[in-house]
Amino acid sequence: MNSRFAALIARLRTQRMLFTLAILFTLTVGILIGTVLSSGGVKAKSGGPALLPMQSPQQLGNTFGQVAKSIEPAVVNISTESTPRNRRKTRGNRSQGNDNGGNDPFQDFFERFFGPGQGGGSDDDQSPYGPDGQGGRQRSLGSGVILDTDGYIITNLHVVDKADRIRVKLMDDPPGVLHEAKVIGSDSETDLAVIKIDPPKDRPLAKASLGNSDAMGVGDWVLAVGSPFDLEETVTAGIVSAKGRNLPRSGRQFQSFIQTDAAINPGNSGGPLVNMAAEVIGINTAIYTQGNGYQGVGFALPSNVVNNVYHQLKEGKEHRVERGSIGVTFNQGTPALARTYGAKGVTITGVTPGSPAERAGLQAEDTITTIDGKTIKNGDELVGIISAIRPGGKIKIDYVRNDQQKSANVGVVDRAKLVSDTSDPAQEVSDPVKPASSKLGVTVHSLTDDQAEQLGVTTPRGVVVVDVKQDSFAEDIGLFKGMVILKVNRQPVNSEEDFKKLTSQLKSGQDVVFFAKLPRNVGGGNSFVSGTLP
Repeated sequence: MNSRFAALIARLRTQRMLFTLAILFTLTVGILIGTVLSSGGVKAKSGGPALLPMQSPQQLGNTFGQVAKSIEPAVVNISTESTPRNRRKTRGNRSQGNDNGGNDPFQDFFERFFGPGQGGGSDDDQSPYGPDGQGGRQRSLGSGVILDTDGYIITNLHVVDKADRIRVKLMDDPPGVLHEAKVIGSDSETDLAVIKIDPPKDRPLAKASLGNSDAMGVGDWVLAVGSPFDLEETVTAGIVSAKGRNLPRSGRQFQSFIQTDAAINPGNSGGPLVNMAAEVIGINTAIYTQGNGYQGVGFALPSNVVNNVYHQLKEGKEHRVERGSIGVTFNQGTPALARTYGAKGVTITGVTPGSPAERAGLQAEDTITTIDGKTIKNGDELVGIISAIRPGGKIKIDYVRNDQQKSANVGVVDRAKLVSDTSDPAQEVSDPVKPASSKLGVTVHSLTDDQAEQLGVTTPRGVVVVDVKQDSFAEDIGLFKGMVILKVNRQPVNSEEDFKKLTSQLKSGQDVVFFAKLPRNVGGGNSFVSGTLP
């Protein structure tokens, strides 16, 4: 009995010791984890990014202060003078394509960002019109950033466009001291311009450094610096709220923006967006606004784009930007298009006659999947890669044609010198007596011999859209009167009968892709129109 009791006591002591050791081990592991977290970061998950330690408000404020102190001397105030006639022309160009009656928050977003009369103060010349309301000198204000101690400054083209006089105020200049500037070169595609001043003789110019915009991530801290409403040396803080943002109705192809919530307003235009290393990672260009002021969403052109344009404008032949092109056209793809053509990439709508693409054997309806081994996901990537290649280079393109993999070596030429042939638009067509209609809400009829000859259409012959029913599937996906439908789901259409047969077989939930030729009033050329039947 005593031996059994002694054994029980021994077993309990052993269990208590093991329990105590388990508690001590758990505490030790917890302390080690806490030490790692507090000493510089831990992986959020295997292979994931390190979680940075939290900064106190005082530490963050000190960082902002150091960045602002470093970048401010390189940021300048730009004032321009022009006549109302020139400014009105510029304004009209910036609102091209806007047909919504003024309700679009992006309407004239360059005007909203850098509009006439936004300079502040009480001078009558801040108005686009003189005291008599019939004209007079107009003054506007913007920002820029010095990138070279010889006096080269990057800013937005819309800040200096059509200006009769450009003057720059440096941070350390006393009141009233302005430096005359001249435009070295400009690029309407990116809305950038390089201007130059003569450096002051009494002191060296400060300059900023361009950082790597690709290294910035959503949530990274940034500062915007400039002269909103003529309030010089204004610094605002925020984060990168999105990347690769393409703005509707900008009228410019090579603009994929960094989005930020750092406050930017009229007058900030052309000023820098900087990271916490005081590097310029963007040029503030536009805002989303419904009241001509800050509403939490601004856009900066990425520094990697700025860097390329800046050096070409400053140093290149004729001070202009050369961009590569191979001579293909396309429109942004849809899931229905990708599924129908059986490949992810960019499906070509047309090839410019005499272009490198044509010489290499590329054709409409080919889907480009890679360039020099890099996977192409969308048209922006395709344009970005090819345009960055200097004319005279070559690229290897992998593509899919009729479900077969192919490749070609394609030369790159100057985009500005490659003229697209858009001389084969669809003509006006009178409504026939008995056109072929379909359940999709579109009415078509066959081309006459004269129409086919005018369009240069041979095979497939195609049918002309003469009516699109309101609120129909055809209207929803973008078919409109004047289009010539050449194919339906890759099948050629040579007559009304072909069209009716192909469309009558379509069922709910099925993808539908029309390959069509566009009329002159929307630029001519070919286009894909696609969607999924409800």
